[in-house]
Amino acid sequence: MNRGKGSQLGHMLFLTLLAMPAGFLGAQATSAVTVDPSIMTKLGTVDPRYLSYNIEMVEVTGGRFWKPYRDQSQAPATPPHDAAAMRAAMANLYESRPPIHLDNPRLRRLAKNLGPVYLRVSGTWRNSTYFQDDNQPALQKAPTGFGSVLTRAEWKGVVDFSHAIGAQIVTSVTVSAGTRNADGVWTPAQAKKFFDYTQKIGGHIAATEFMNEPTFAAIGGAPAGYDAADFARDAKAFGTFLRKESPNTLYLGPGSVGEGMPLGPPGMMIKLISTADMMQATGPVFDVFSYHFYGSVSRRCLGGRSAITPEQALLPDWLDRTDKVEAFYAALRDKYLPGKPMWLTETAEAACGGDPLAAQFVDTVRFLDQMGSLAQRGVQALMHNTLDASDYGLLDEQTLDPRPDYWAALLWNRTMGTVVLDSGTPKDRPLRIYAQCMKGKRGGVTLLALNTDAKNEQSLALRHPADRYTLTAPDLTSTTVSLNGTELEAGVDGSLPPIAGQPVKAGTVQLAPASVTFLTIPTAHNAACM
Repeated sequence: MNRGKGSQLGHMLFLTLLAMPAGFLGAQATSAVTVDPSIMTKLGTVDPRYLSYNIEMVEVTGGRFWKPYRDQSQAPATPPHDAAAMRAAMANLYESRPPIHLDNPRLRRLAKNLGPVYLRVSGTWRNSTYFQDDNQPALQKAPTGFGSVLTRAEWKGVVDFSHAIGAQIVTSVTVSAGTRNADGVWTPAQAKKFFDYTQKIGGHIAATEFMNEPTFAAIGGAPAGYDAADFARDAKAFGTFLRKESPNTLYLGPGSVGEGMPLGPPGMMIKLISTADMMQATGPVFDVFSYHFYGSVSRRCLGGRSAITPEQALLPDWLDRTDKVEAFYAALRDKYLPGKPMWLTETAEAACGGDPLAAQFVDTVRFLDQMGSLAQRGVQALMHNTLDASDYGLLDEQTLDPRPDYWAALLWNRTMGTVVLDSGTPKDRPLRIYAQCMKGKRGGVTLLALNTDAKNEQSLALRHPADRYTLTAPDLTSTTVSLNGTELEAGVDGSLPPIAGQPVKAGTVQLAPASVTFLTIPTAHNAACM
């Protein structure tokens, strides 16, 4: 007993010394944030495919999607303020794309390195996509009531891609006028052909929403005047179909976006169907509560003005928006689907393709802070938009070169396990710390330390030795990133450079301004990680 008390006193003395001013330990003038991974308690768990991503359906079929900024000639002069103005403005901000080559070896190899994942193939364009259930060449024009055409060959490419990279497919179904009877009621004819063909070629849809973002049905392909009662009627009908057609598929819903905080410019008058109204009308038909989140819309849809600067992208007002919106939707989940899990099925820096900074180093802080925070809050899966399209793609769509967020995702995937721990540190400081059990190491713990201060170092005191993986860049707007001082670059074939940690001893670790650091601690002996 005395030996145990002595050990506890020694532990307390160690932490006290680490927290002393610089003169005592020869460290920086600011005191270190102290953590002890061995005693962190369990908050919950996340899905093994927690960090996942989207490929937009318009990428699969080919079509017009958000034009990257390097190719964009002119943003709208003023922000759109209603659905018609939004559609007109967006039409000038797209560029045509051929169908994505999902058999590209470089793409497959880079994607597989982020596995296991959910591969969500959906998006606004999905709401109006006609499934051409034959082996003929693609129709030159979509049938009346549809906006685009998905061929068997294109969908088989998705299924083959999912098998090649070890992904499980998440999607939604078509809801536009072509799927409806004379009374405007949704019918499952198109959905049945789609599900039947998926099963026929050995595919499986792990989870599906009914439609993409029903809160903005007015710009999402739904019939004019579509409301909460219409959604409830259709969502129930689809649920009945799904239980019979594919009973092992999770039913996600409602897939809302745009609530909990202002999303667009002041005065935007796009009609929004509230999630509360939809859920009250629908009842508890969903297996999982799903929602979408963007901190803003990109400057494409803001009249050419950016909602956020690189410097502002490190501030709490920007970083904490993800928590505010999660809290809004979590309250609705608790009221209408108590006890059901939550998935964030679409998210990125900004809607409308992302701002330029979405492809820059500064966004890794938001990206990782979002993952760390939502894991703590109990969100089970998070699907980044997109893998490789427009400015928010993890990969450059033309070169397939990994962007900074890709390397951040890779480190998360390699170091973070599924058990979420309480780091015991508040989020109101420049240094934000998240913790999860270390991936692949019994009793080990991984810390994620984000220095959101662009000018000053931060200090972190560790009781255990660790392996350090620090991402830095020459400046906030850099499109390249270095790991422990060495620039990261993928090979022509999609091969990755060595991803090795830098050993650090127990004691004070200095974290560079505006840096991202993973610390793996295999000797933490955390009971929750056993």
